[in-house]
Amino acid sequence: MEHDRATEEVLEFIWSEREAGRSSVAALLEIEEVKEEADRSTLDTMSANGLINVEGDSVTLTDTGESLAREAIRRHRLAERLLTEVLAMDDENMEKNACSFEHTLTPEVAESICTLIGHPPTCPHGLPIPKGNCCIATKSEITPLVNPLDKLKVGETGRIIFIVSRQHTRLDKLSTLGIVPGTVLRVHQKRPAFVLQLDETTLALDPEIVKEIYVKKVEV
Repeated sequence: MEHDRATEEVLEFIWSEREAGRSSVAALLEIEEVKEEADRSTLDTMSANGLINVEGDSVTLTDTGESLAREAIRRHRLAERLLTEVLAMDDENMEKNACSFEHTLTPEVAESICTLIGHPPTCPHGLPIPKGNCCIATKSEITPLVNPLDKLKVGETGRIIFIVSRQHTRLDKLSTLGIVPGTVLRVHQKRPAFVLQLDETTLALDPEIVKEIYVKKVEV
C-alpha cells in the first residue's frame, strides 16, 4: 500500500526523535516540518492503519511502521549525501531539495545512488544511514564515485567525503592534521609507507587508517 507524503514525513520524524531519545506526541507535532504536513488526525489515521502506537503522549513505531520509516530515512539521508557530495549544494538548499527529492526515489534508484557514492555510513549531519541490500552485496555493476583513499593511484588527488573510524581519538588526531571531510589531498607515495600531500605539508599514515578515509577523485 502506498503512503502519502505526510505519512512518510511523520514516520521519518518519529524515527529521528527516537534517535534523540524522544517520543512525545506533543513535541512531534510542534516540529516545523511536521506541522506543515500533518496534524493529530494524521497520527490517528496512521494508528488505525497499524503504522504507529500512541499511548498518552508517547508514540512508537509498529513493525510495519519501522520498516517504512527505515526506508524513508534511508532515502532522505542518501539524497542529502548525493546533493552535498555530487552536486555540491550548501546546507540550506541541500535540506530543502532532499525533502522533495526523497519522495521520488524508487528502491532501485536509492540502491544505485548508495552504490554510486560509496555506501556512506552517515548523512552530512553525521546521522547513520540504514544499510540496504547493495551495502552487503559482493559485486556491483556501478562504479562508485566515492572510494577508500587507498584506491587512489600515486599522483592522483581526492577530496575527503567521510571517515568511518569508530575511534574518536583517531578522528581527533586526523582532525589536528587537517584530515577532515572536504580536505583535498594528493597521494605522494603508497609504498613502503602511505604518504599524502596536503598543500605544502607531507604526511605519512598507517595503512589501516588510510582504509577508513573515503574520497572522491578530483581532477587538478
